[in-house]
Amino acid sequence: MIEQFLQLDGQILLWIQELRTSWLTAFFTTVTHLGDGGILWIILTVALLIPKKTRKVGITMAIALALTFVTVNLVLKPVIARTRPYEVVEGLRLLVDPAHDYSFPSGHSSSSMAAAAGMLGALPRKMRPVGWCAVILAVLICISRLYIGIHYPTDVLCGATIGIIDGVAGCAVVKNFARVKR
Repeated sequence: MIEQFLQLDGQILLWIQELRTSWLTAFFTTVTHLGDGGILWIILTVALLIPKKTRKVGITMAIALALTFVTVNLVLKPVIARTRPYEVVEGLRLLVDPAHDYSFPSGHSSSSMAAAAGMLGALPRKMRPVGWCAVILAVLICISRLYIGIHYPTDVLCGATIGIIDGVAGCAVVKNFARVKR
């Protein structure tokens, strides 16, 4: 049963590979690099930490990103140690340089969704459209990881789920701290 599930994971990537076009490849390779090292999300977090008006949003995002880094990079990736799909799935062509860490879960997906979910949850209602733009970008980064062939669908789904949970946790921590502070 597990073997069939893992095969399906690879077959989905091969199907996605059949959808590749030159303009989609240019788009998704650009989008995927926006998530490299979480740098876009880190810069955005720091920028939101500077003005007092957005500091709570920046703190929420920082907590979410820190939780995701610990959960994904320090715990799950080394423990699960899943091989990258381009090393295993016959016929899969990688569109970027090979990664130097394990595949499960996707760090790009988890950090992107953590930052976007944290931002969306911490922004005041009138600013939520900005948060939804961040969510859309995060989802595009998740999709890009499949398109370029560097992650299995389950890597991305689990990474995104972890990120959302960490974003919500970041919101809860900040809200609870604000209550205690009063």
